[in-house]
Amino acid sequence: MSRIAVIEKEKCSPRGCGDYLCIKLCPVNRTGKECIVKGEDKKARINTDLCTGCGICSNRCPFGAIHIVNLPEALDRDPIHRYGENGFHLYNLPTPIFGKVVGVLGVNGIGKSTAIKILAGILKPNLGKEKEAGHKDMIDYFKGTEAQLFFEKVRDGKIKASYKPQQVELIPKKFDGKVKDLLKKVDEMGKMDEMIELLELKDFLDTDVSKISGGELQRVAIAATVLRDANLYIFDEPTSYLDIKQRIKISKFIKGLADEKTAVIVVEHDLIILDYMADLINIMYGEKGAYGIVSQPKATKTGINVFLDGQLRDENIRFRSAQIKFTVRPVPKERIKPVLVSWKGLKKKLGKFDLAADEGSIKKNDVCGVLGENGIGKTTFVKILAGVLEEAKGIIDRKLRVSYNTKYLESDSDELVASFVNDAFQKYDVQLVRPLELKDLMTKKLNELSGGELQKVAIAHCLSQDADVYLLDEPSAYLDVEQRLLISKVIRDFIEQRNASCLVVDHDILFIDYLSDELIVFDGRPAKHGNAKGPFSMAEGMNMFLGDLDITMRRDQESQRPRINKPDSQMDRKQKSEKKLYYA
Repeated sequence: MSRIAVIEKEKCSPRGCGDYLCIKLCPVNRTGKECIVKGEDKKARINTDLCTGCGICSNRCPFGAIHIVNLPEALDRDPIHRYGENGFHLYNLPTPIFGKVVGVLGVNGIGKSTAIKILAGILKPNLGKEKEAGHKDMIDYFKGTEAQLFFEKVRDGKIKASYKPQQVELIPKKFDGKVKDLLKKVDEMGKMDEMIELLELKDFLDTDVSKISGGELQRVAIAATVLRDANLYIFDEPTSYLDIKQRIKISKFIKGLADEKTAVIVVEHDLIILDYMADLINIMYGEKGAYGIVSQPKATKTGINVFLDGQLRDENIRFRSAQIKFTVRPVPKERIKPVLVSWKGLKKKLGKFDLAADEGSIKKNDVCGVLGENGIGKTTFVKILAGVLEEAKGIIDRKLRVSYNTKYLESDSDELVASFVNDAFQKYDVQLVRPLELKDLMTKKLNELSGGELQKVAIAHCLSQDADVYLLDEPSAYLDVEQRLLISKVIRDFIEQRNASCLVVDHDILFIDYLSDELIVFDGRPAKHGNAKGPFSMAEGMNMFLGDLDITMRRDQESQRPRINKPDSQMDRKQKSEKKLYYA
């Protein structure tokens, strides 16, 4: 059995562990050999050839920086790429297929971005060695597979890739100018006007790139990617910052790119959207921060269900200890619950934008989801309920304590995580600290956290406050699929245990569906006016919301997860004729 030793250098803190605790504890070192030593970068370094795999160093490292991994027996080849001697290992690559959209599904830190950067030609693979691999090396590595044909085409100049990066918020740091100037610069296809129309960019063409919103920046990045003359388009998280209506439009747009002369690869964490746009799925599994393995492609339905199941049965590999299960909750019985907050005839004007909410309430023990487009007033409504914004007109009745988690996470503080979420560590170890894996973050500062880590810390801070109603604005942002489903379970269980209520704004329908009892639906015209309607039952609210999107949803018979029906399919037509757009 092959073994790898990985050290996450950013976590390794010799000064914090008492001057190289791992070196002191290593049994091989005690025999006089140098298995773990101090590296040139002052971080620990492990000699894999001498390592016996005892696991003492990885178990005792207070920062979780060391991974000693026994790889699956079937993995008998070198990695496709390795980040240095004790760095992350990547095995295999997704294979682009012309005429198909190939989705890549896996948790954060498992190597998805590394894999697609190699396919895009941005990162040169090294096959686990110290030097970059050439075309011949790659062709030999993948001999006898479809990937061999792909790299032969790369060698022959028959593949030209265009890549949309994950972090679109970094674009303004690299380009200074108006949106139309950026698009003109990359328009190799002469299709700029067509992309402006399809991706609805007209209203902010003359705006400086640094001044547009995250959702607008995402659509500009997608347009810039597609305007390049390429036959392989690679999209890393193309729906982040987008609302659900934009996600549906973008997924249709991306799906339409694939033809006999064009291949598409997509990394996406919104499971419903990935299911909707992908033809095939590559699952990525392994150990976060240590190594990642790319599975063979599977049909989308099968691939997503395998991911949820947590094991590749045909390869006899389990990559998660438990299944992710979707349960069909029975329709709740009508019963009178105490009202915690209510509103009637609520109106608020902010500049040129008007918000209205007719009549509604949040009751005790309810989790209420909120759906609607960007710029339609959802955050304004939540701020009014939180008392952050004063309501201008109408009646609102608050008899409660509120805890509010804003969607704009503050990451510039040098406060320690342990201090910021002290209440969670003191009171809710089982409910929050353990499931959110906060112990590994205790000694980090808030400004050192990744987006996903900061999101989990912010959710823990919000839920650990003594409150009657918890208000969460886009809590799934920056999280991967597993984390989103875990967070939704954490929120739901916590609210039930605290005998409290929760209002959750999000754009991931699966996330909202997984945890909500009721639904508030926003309609109107973005940046002009918004109307808050409800709360409704999930069936009534989703029926209203899906009708505006012109889609229908069913449950997958195997996993019970929600799925969007193919347009004009038999099930789509049947549900529309019965006016039951949302599954029973």
